[in-house]
Amino acid sequence: MEAAQLPTVLVLASGRGERYTASGGGGHKLQADLCGRTVLQRTLDAVRASGLLWHLEDAGHPGMGDTIAAAVRATRNAAGWLVLPADLPLIQPQTLVALAQLKTQARVVVPFFGEQRGHPVRFAPDCGDALMALQGQQGAAPVIAQFALLKWQVQDAGCVTDIDTLADVLRVRTLLAASETEGLAAAEQAARQAPPSIPSHSQTVLL
Repeated sequence: MEAAQLPTVLVLASGRGERYTASGGGGHKLQADLCGRTVLQRTLDAVRASGLLWHLEDAGHPGMGDTIAAAVRATRNAAGWLVLPADLPLIQPQTLVALAQLKTQARVVVPFFGEQRGHPVRFAPDCGDALMALQGQQGAAPVIAQFALLKWQVQDAGCVTDIDTLADVLRVRTLLAASETEGLAAAEQAARQAPPSIPSHSQTVLL
């Protein structure tokens, strides 16, 4: 299925990050470093890797509701929306694709990791008018309440691993460092277990 036939990812990056500052963090939380890439960069990298159409809403808005409304207005002809806060740097591209391609009649789909409610939330095209009418800090809760909700279980902890405080940044850095170390160790083990290559007769072997 072509990307234009699937929901568009709305990356919401308009928040002020006040909890992060209050917790001792310097600068904006979306610019916090996570092992060489910022929070926002990691989120956008996952979105780009999904191959889905996407829109970054980073203009200043009074509240989350206003941010969602502006993003939907900017993509009003989309085939639905995946509303993704920009502070979810561990979200997996395959999760975005699976949610976008999910066959369901539900107007609203919310991912759950175990008992934890996560993001992005998927909205059908006919939710557009209600989303564009949102205002204030409440987010999309009023729209979700209007429609039948489908709870969609995922195995991706990135759906619920958001960055709100300095402690969250430190925790995610630890997770990323451990993941990279495990990846390197696995690659080294695979290299040790691989059979030695046998040069062809056309190769020159230097001893």
